[in-house]
Amino acid sequence: MKVLITGAKGQLGGALQRTAPDHATIVAVDREGCDLTDTAALRALIMSQAPDIVINAAAYTAVDKAESDEPLARAINADAVGVMAKTLDDTGGKLVHVSTDFVFDGQSARAYRPDDERAPLSVYGRTKAAGEDHLRASDVLVRTGWVYEAGGANFVLTMTRLMNERDEIGVVADQIGAPTWATGLARVIWGLIGREAQGTFHHSDAGVASWYDFAVAIAEEASEIGLIQNLPRINPITTSDYPTPAKRPSFSLLDCSTTRAALADDPAHGTAHWRTHLRMMLKEEKALG
Repeated sequence: MKVLITGAKGQLGGALQRTAPDHATIVAVDREGCDLTDTAALRALIMSQAPDIVINAAAYTAVDKAESDEPLARAINADAVGVMAKTLDDTGGKLVHVSTDFVFDGQSARAYRPDDERAPLSVYGRTKAAGEDHLRASDVLVRTGWVYEAGGANFVLTMTRLMNERDEIGVVADQIGAPTWATGLARVIWGLIGREAQGTFHHSDAGVASWYDFAVAIAEEASEIGLIQNLPRINPITTSDYPTPAKRPSFSLLDCSTTRAALADDPAHGTAHWRTHLRMMLKEEKALG
């Protein structure tokens, strides 16, 4: 099985490479290897490699910057997906595309199911939704959110840095979702590929949290292993206290029951609580020095 992975240097791209099954031949490219805004180069890459599967782990993820940079966000998050799908029509491969909880508006009274109506609030969300629309019936769409990984640029490492610099920080407490460890997400994606899945799936770690809850857990776990020296005071604040250019969904918890049912025969996929994975990630981060 030959697999082309985009976003090779990203959090998920790296995790996909580290967790790849032994029978997979991996071709991993980053922005330098293939600029997703270069339609001809992207098509040529897929035609020349003729992969059985393309995992699109690349995205324009600068949520606030996208509000003033929509053409580039759309080129990467939507148009490039269309090029991938159309080229795979010619080569015969399958596309596994990673999307986001930001395609929802946050008004649901329950966790979002894969077939729920989308209503994105931001340019980032709209362009990711447009990318989803290019997928074919035989492809796989995996939505996720709040992704983090050791060594990456993410909320966890931002928090540990701030906690080492400040005695007090404020963190938004009225946005609800669930953190997702990229390594666990990668394993779920490989699990779905191994089962020849088709359609839309959701994955985040088990449990529920606000960003404030997540920050408190980070402080406790990081302090326990010596990544931060003192526990700072963490104050819950509201979204209105911390205005941003892009509007975020206030509730973006994903219903992952379909995914977990599909992978039920393998307990390694998708059942751990987010705090368990946070603890594992922080130990990895400490080992990185």
